[in-house]
Amino acid sequence: MLSGFIHSCAELIDYIDEVGFLPLLSMGVRGWSAEQVVGEECRYSPLPDGGFEWPLWEWKGEIIRESGCAYGKFFDKKAAFVSREWWADFCNLRRSVFPAPREGSIEESILYCLSERGSLTTRELRRACGFTGARMRSRFDGYVASLEMGCRVVTEDFVYPEDRHGRRYGWGWSLLTTPERLFGSAQCHTERKPEESRQRILRQLQRILPDTPEEQIARLVR
Repeated sequence: MLSGFIHSCAELIDYIDEVGFLPLLSMGVRGWSAEQVVGEECRYSPLPDGGFEWPLWEWKGEIIRESGCAYGKFFDKKAAFVSREWWADFCNLRRSVFPAPREGSIEESILYCLSERGSLTTRELRRACGFTGARMRSRFDGYVASLEMGCRVVTEDFVYPEDRHGRRYGWGWSLLTTPERLFGSAQCHTERKPEESRQRILRQLQRILPDTPEEQIARLVR
């Protein structure tokens, strides 16, 4: 895969549609991340005043809105895009690996809050589920990440705080929802068996990552 050949959000959307699966940041697979395929001017650049410029980071919300792709912590709990074309198979496989939350579990409470409210930022969801203690943030984020790995929670968009001049600042907060609400139930279902979906995904990853060992690709899919 080439490096540094994408220079706009529209080009990146087209590329995600082409490859189907693309992590945001590097996961140790050469050439397989949005960070690696965008040009240098799109990557993180610190500023003298302590701020930063990072066009790629700012594109995330637009990519979700314009392409209809899924975004969440899908590979080893790292953020990635999955194109609309591949979402049903990916969802089919992952939900067979990560069963539905058991009754009375924290994960069930998280999904209930999202089903009742539609979408919530990470901090709103944490508060709604009662995780307000000083050391509860990382624990709660772990539950959410597991639900994302199981394709039961996705990011709908990003919300940024604004200063008194109306300028956005900071890293932004994920606006979380369920894929059924975002895409519709039909887009989260396929008649294929989970193993059939797995084999299709493996073939696609082998096609776009021809120099990556099969064992490494298999670990990404599980």
